[in-house]
Amino acid sequence: MLKTVRSYYNYWFMIAPNFSSVRALIFDLDGTLIDSRRDLIRSVHAMLEEMGREQLHEDTISSFIGHGAPQLVGRALGSGAAENECQRALKFFLAYYEDHKLDSTCAYPGVPEALEHLAAFPMAVLTNKPVRVSMRILEELGLAKYFRAVYGGNSFETKKPDPLGARTILREFGVASAEAMLIGDSEVDVQAARNAGTLVAAVNYGFGTHDRAAFPADIYLNRLTDLVPLLMNGRQ
Repeated sequence: MLKTVRSYYNYWFMIAPNFSSVRALIFDLDGTLIDSRRDLIRSVHAMLEEMGREQLHEDTISSFIGHGAPQLVGRALGSGAAENECQRALKFFLAYYEDHKLDSTCAYPGVPEALEHLAAFPMAVLTNKPVRVSMRILEELGLAKYFRAVYGGNSFETKKPDPLGARTILREFGVASAEAMLIGDSEVDVQAARNAGTLVAAVNYGFGTHDRAAFPADIYLNRLTDLVPLLMNGRQ
């Protein structure tokens, strides 16, 4: 059995892409570092109840996550919602989510360990979630200390997949796009990486929508700790 495991890992390293050029890491938040699915879905359910709308299936709501709170709320309300309804619903959603953001949310297994091993890299979070609530979640989960920068969906004029956020981080870190990797769980993250010219890794455990045929990543990770040997092999 031990021989079989060793053979598997030897083979895996032979076929794994070479990421020795990577000098900086940019992480998505929801579905990548934290499992926030339940709290987001419950917050949308509460918003729909407040607005007198029918409840949606959890998978439907989950498919809306990843583009930022305004689009999540707008899609949950439906195309017939008036602008004033969307604004009132968004205000309620954000307030409710602020109060319930950590009811069930936690770091995915292996995330703290992976970040600790990768601490020599300059790392940032780039999420479409509002920046203040993102920071509070990272702080309360003990993850904020690993990141030199945290940017949210309201930090810039545009959100992912627009490359503005990623390019801003690269400038701050003094790193070329080819020397960076973006790690996420959805096609929004893959598109953002391609638009910014970085490498991209996609996790297999997230809940973001991802058409892998249309938006393939450079590598897929079952756990975030899988990233450690890819980046640290030969550097220690």
